[in-house]
Amino acid sequence: MTEVNNKQKITIFDVAREAGVSKSTVSLVLTDSDKTSEKTKQKVLETISRLGYVYNRDAASLRSKRSKMVAVLINDLTNPYSAQLAVGLERHLYQLGMLPMLINSDENYARQQNIVSTLREYNVAAIIMCPAPGTEISWIDGLIQSGLPVINIMREVPFCNAPTVLPDNQKGTHIATKHLLNQGFTKLAFLGGTDDISDFHERLRGFQLALASQNIDIASCPIVQAKTNRQGGREAMLQLLKETPNIQGVICFSDVIAYGAIESLKSMNLVAGKDIKIIGFDDLADSSLMSPALTTVRIDADDIGKRTCQVLSELLNGTQPPVRTLVDVSFKIRASA
Repeated sequence: MTEVNNKQKITIFDVAREAGVSKSTVSLVLTDSDKTSEKTKQKVLETISRLGYVYNRDAASLRSKRSKMVAVLINDLTNPYSAQLAVGLERHLYQLGMLPMLINSDENYARQQNIVSTLREYNVAAIIMCPAPGTEISWIDGLIQSGLPVINIMREVPFCNAPTVLPDNQKGTHIATKHLLNQGFTKLAFLGGTDDISDFHERLRGFQLALASQNIDIASCPIVQAKTNRQGGREAMLQLLKETPNIQGVICFSDVIAYGAIESLKSMNLVAGKDIKIIGFDDLADSSLMSPALTTVRIDADDIGKRTCQVLSELLNGTQPPVRTLVDVSFKIRASA
């Protein structure tokens, strides 16, 4: 066995010589190729460990024009559902052999653009993002035309060329609204979200279609827009009660909005589920633990991650994924409705 001078940087040629294989075989092992036998792979890996060789993946990605790094741009990491989504994405990206880089765009399109511009310098393999409000079709299409795969999740940029993975937002609010209508409640409202994001329109549409299915005048059911945080829910609920004191049930844009709405009810000595029915959207971990427990539409974050990575795999393999992937939702009935 040849003694390697430890004062010098260990190279791939040293590994090949010590393992008694070719440089190409070492490269195949380093890139997780299935073209080497398990016995050869173990011999090369043991040699790498013994010699202390470090594989320079940055240099390798420049040679291959593809890195293992995937940028995940989340629109608002302060939102609890975003954390669940990030965990789901990470799990499935690791299974693909990719390295996720998690970044918060803070619902800011200019920040999103700057982040992506910087990421391109690092030769990321793909961008997965929940697009910030105002994201332009031409910007996304320009990224794709430059050879950078882009996948939109949770929100759409209509008519752009990026494949999109979405929960079935419309179905979720339709089921939730029908649940209240079937109990005889007709004085309903939609609370939270803003019209510059696509999921607001989808969830609102499900609410309105359910009303129309029972010939209820849509104009008689208030829509109160609000920022998608707890304080937005508090303020929207107070506004709703001031303008429509006889409201019977509320479909909230998200669980976080519902949390704020319930807090406002408590401040007015009203009880969610008894005085006014409250339904959320997301099924956060805390929703079943609240008092009262929150009825909500459940989005499986792990399923979103799985389906997103299926699309990514197709893009990286040069095949055409579906333009729009809808992930099913379910309805969790609890004490608040």
